[in-house]
Amino acid sequence: MHPIDERTAMLALLLRRGARRAAVTDEVMEAGSASSVLERTLLQDSLFPQLIEQAPEVVEARSLIESCGNQGVRVLSFTDSAYPDQLRDIHEMPPVVFTRGTLHADPRAIAVVGSRKASEHGLRMAYNIASRLADMNVTVVSGLAEGVDTAAHRAALDRGGRTVAVMGTGIDRYYPAKNRDLQDEIATRGMLLSQFLPGSPPTKASFPMRNAVMSGYAAATIVVEAGEHSGARIQARYALQHGRPLIFPRELLVNQWAREFATRPGVHVVDNMVQTIATVESRLRDAATTAADITQQTDFTKEEAFAW
Repeated sequence: MHPIDERTAMLALLLRRGARRAAVTDEVMEAGSASSVLERTLLQDSLFPQLIEQAPEVVEARSLIESCGNQGVRVLSFTDSAYPDQLRDIHEMPPVVFTRGTLHADPRAIAVVGSRKASEHGLRMAYNIASRLADMNVTVVSGLAEGVDTAAHRAALDRGGRTVAVMGTGIDRYYPAKNRDLQDEIATRGMLLSQFLPGSPPTKASFPMRNAVMSGYAAATIVVEAGEHSGARIQARYALQHGRPLIFPRELLVNQWAREFATRPGVHVVDNMVQTIATVESRLRDAATTAADITQQTDFTKEEAFAW
């Protein structure tokens, strides 16, 4: 019986009927190897160990990896050395990520997020902030959505900077459709990242999961504009849970969620661009800051909660 490599084994575990991401991650971390967990699991279902490599999920996993490679998509298990280190710090660490574009360590990455239905003021603010970050050689991270996300990605590209789009669908899906050209440009000049299997459509749960990974990938999150029911508010909660600083303009204090967060450690309410950039620079300089210093326990509402 030939050994099954870690990426194939991890994907095969995720492809099993009823598999849960968190459970797979926990089992592999405890065992120290995805292949050992897979072999143990498949041996329970088969009297013929020599047929493990022919198991449907193993065959499908190998086919998926080959297909991804043909499309210029990298498949990374959390056991791979190239897997983004910053995602290893969060409870919601995806067992596998798919990337298209140039993979960098990105320690200087800041998320810029906000409402899909942003005001003209919010769009200008997002564009200006992302432009300044790009000029500082900071990677601009956002979620490829309409509104603030689009403005942030566009600004980074216009300034010749790096931008990373964390997706709420499979990496081969175009969502929203109007951002197709932008998505392809980011893949060429930056990076697309998805935790979802290729072909996965957008779902109610996928976008909060996307926010968790986006928060984990970035060193801090800037919320430009977000109402009481905005997905950016969900990312703000994750930023606190992950020990990442949260930055937002004072005008957001009209929202209850912003007022609740404003007094918590790690939250920075700013009045202008100068304060925003100074806070970012401080975060990028302060290597001594640890997640334990500012991590906060924040309860999710029923609509925000989802199963892993």
